[in-house]
Amino acid sequence: MPNTPRTWDLFCRLLDNFGDVGVSWRLAADLAARGELVRLWVDNRDPLRFMAPQGQPGVEVLNWPADDAATAWPEPGDVVVENFGCELPAGFVDAMTRRAKPPVWLNLEYLSAETYAERSHLLASPQRNGLPKWFFFPGFTLATGGLIREPGLLERREAFDRDAWLGSLGIQRHPHEQVALLFCYPNPALADTLQQLARQGPTLLLLTPGHAQSQAHALQAAGALPEALRLADLPWLTQAEFDHALWCADINFIRGEDTWVRAIWGGAPFVWQLYPQEAEVRDTKLRAWLQRLCGGTPLEAELLALHRHYNTLPAPGADTPAAAPAGIPDTATWRSALLHWRGQLTQQPDLVSQLQAFVNRKS
Repeated sequence: MPNTPRTWDLFCRLLDNFGDVGVSWRLAADLAARGELVRLWVDNRDPLRFMAPQGQPGVEVLNWPADDAATAWPEPGDVVVENFGCELPAGFVDAMTRRAKPPVWLNLEYLSAETYAERSHLLASPQRNGLPKWFFFPGFTLATGGLIREPGLLERREAFDRDAWLGSLGIQRHPHEQVALLFCYPNPALADTLQQLARQGPTLLLLTPGHAQSQAHALQAAGALPEALRLADLPWLTQAEFDHALWCADINFIRGEDTWVRAIWGGAPFVWQLYPQEAEVRDTKLRAWLQRLCGGTPLEAELLALHRHYNTLPAPGADTPAAAPAGIPDTATWRSALLHWRGQLTQQPDLVSQLQAFVNRKS
């Protein structure tokens, strides 16, 4: 923690989902909890009304004006973070050049298990105005910027009581019933996957608002879901409560970047639906992650087959989506591999600690 709080300006644009804003808020809140002052500039603050309705001491959420030329930007802070290549407004960049001591300027990139994250982490990108900008890549190795992991997160995870939390939402888990969480994009493979899930035994399926609820209820109305699946709708949850939803489950079906990281810390087996991109791009991202998780064990091939089907990716050399695998891999083996990998990740410095250390060096 710095002796004197620094001011951080974080910029984020809301694209077609909530992931960018979700990561940006977690970053802002973690920085503030460690003594920094944060101004979070967003072009749409609506998702924060349910993600963080109480706000966070030390974080000021500001509207990113649409009209840059007509905006009287304040003096930039000590650190400026351009989240996910959102491109800072020209007026704000101009104000950065006029600051007596230029801020440390960072571009926080998307998370990937691919090796380019290691090659590109902390590379400088000199700008025409004379200010340097550094690329900061989150990742899974010591050669990257790490992952967001708030102090005490795993201790809170271990102390969590899932039945008490479900009861607070009016949901009762039946005896011998496994719990699964569904948070997804539109997915034509969902029906097959839920059939496989039900073959494991009676299942309470927690449905997040949006695509998960609409798709699951449509499948139920069409008679396409087995009786072993019992559906329960979740309300919109704060980020802390969404962590609890992940911790409730014996297996999670998740999407995007923020939830990917939170599922890793949660420690339960999970199936990841990647952000919609070209099939080859997603397959490369998927294989890079599973190789880090499984390290060439037989589980890696099983999880790759499951994820290729769930993400409607073709098998190697094929033009059509991969067929459904025989079933969901053994969850005990899967959980053991995930917890082993999580243990390795906890030995690495977290993202905010690395950001603060880098800023200290550059200041």
